[in-house]
Amino acid sequence: MDVITIGESMVLFKPNSVGPLRYANSFTKTVGGAESNVAIALARLGHKVGWISTLGDDEFGIYVRNFIRGEGVDTRHVAFENSAPTAVFFKEMIANQDPNIYYYRKNAAASLLHPSDLDESYIKQAKYLHVTGITPALSESCRETIFYAMERARKNNQKVVFDPNVRRKLWSEQEAKKVLGEMAQKSDIILPGLDEGELMTGESKPENIAVKLLEMGNQVVIVKLGEKGAYYATRDKCEYVAGESVDQVVDTAGAGDGFAAGVLSGLIRGSDIKSAVQLGNAVGAFALSVAGDVEGYPFWYQVNPEASYNKINR
Repeated sequence: MDVITIGESMVLFKPNSVGPLRYANSFTKTVGGAESNVAIALARLGHKVGWISTLGDDEFGIYVRNFIRGEGVDTRHVAFENSAPTAVFFKEMIANQDPNIYYYRKNAAASLLHPSDLDESYIKQAKYLHVTGITPALSESCRETIFYAMERARKNNQKVVFDPNVRRKLWSEQEAKKVLGEMAQKSDIILPGLDEGELMTGESKPENIAVKLLEMGNQVVIVKLGEKGAYYATRDKCEYVAGESVDQVVDTAGAGDGFAAGVLSGLIRGSDIKSAVQLGNAVGAFALSVAGDVEGYPFWYQVNPEASYNKINR
């Protein structure tokens, strides 16, 4: 197993029209969630990846599990809970702007995740554990679960990759800063956006954010800069990496998760940090051109000209 990730996935309803949701009469149903987005992107890039979560024992839960499993992700450690529903969310598409997102996830099944739901023998198979700052914001038991997983991964000499992925609607800024800081101290690689880095460190420049996060114990800091690319820093090297040009941006959702998957793919394949960041930029750029969280993620042959195209096993 290359990567295991843990977190909530939801049914996503996308309106088939642009404008306020109150005027939308038809929707397309799909799946979204930061951790499963990363898992799907990695699977398309040819990696073995597992996703751990809890879903409602309902039709939406079955749909989410089947969708993610159908993308080649190992879902054997996804549980179904009959006392809570699968969460849903809606996008409101606005012309020439990022979509507005409306979540209906409070007290959903994923918020019941508990450390006892984790199988350490399964997690320790992976080279990398990927976590985000979303899951610990869902509930106290979710927070305990993520910290438990991170501690076990470090104990087993696995690399912990942490994307803060701040959702300000889920918790206060003060609580987020405290918990995210604690997670940073238990991580090897951290992937903050510029706003997230500022929240965690009080610094606004990528160079200063990186210095503060390296001091927390991270081995690699990669600050995501959107269309400008990214800035990475280690103990002995730092560099800006230019972003990929995109002719038309349709939907920015999922681009950051695609970036994380690209970076992980590069590291798994033995690339240096700069090359891994370049791959992250490329995968994230693919996500921008298609509406939906995961629909735009590329296969390996699409980001590696030397790879052969195989129609059956891409």
